[in-house]
Amino acid sequence: MRERISEFESRDFQVIAIAPSKGTFVKQFIDQFGEFPFAILGDPSREAYKAMGHKTMPKWKLLAKAGFGFITGQVKGFFPADEKQKAFVMKSMKTQDVYIQGGTWLFSPEGKVLWKHIDESPEKHAKIDDVLKRIDQIKK
Repeated sequence: MRERISEFESRDFQVIAIAPSKGTFVKQFIDQFGEFPFAILGDPSREAYKAMGHKTMPKWKLLAKAGFGFITGQVKGFFPADEKQKAFVMKSMKTQDVYIQGGTWLFSPEGKVLWKHIDESPEKHAKIDDVLKRIDQIKK
C-alpha cells in the first residue's frame, strides 16, 4: 500500500489502516518498519473488527498454513532479514492477536459501505489491483 498510495489518492480515496493493537504498539511497528503515507489506527479491544464481521483464524490452522508454506517454499520472507524487525515480529507473535484476519473496505464520504472484502486467511487478502478496479467501477 505504501508504494501505491498515489493510485488511491488520484482516485480521491483515502487509505486508513486499523491494527488490532494499542497505539503504543502501532508506534513501535512504525519505528521498526518506517513511516506510512496514511494513518494506522489501533483497535486494541477489537470492537471495530468484531462489529465489521472479521474472523479470527484458529491458532492451529494458521500455524499449520505457515509451516506448510515455509516447508514447501510457498512462503518466503516470513521473517524480515533485519534483526530488529525480526525481533519485533517475534514479539508480535507472542503478544499480539496475529490470528485475526483483516479486510478491505471502501466507504463513501458519508460513511456508506460501497464494497468490502473480509479476508478468510492470510493469503486471501484483496489484491491492490482488484481494489483499484472496484474504485474505478464505483466512480463510473
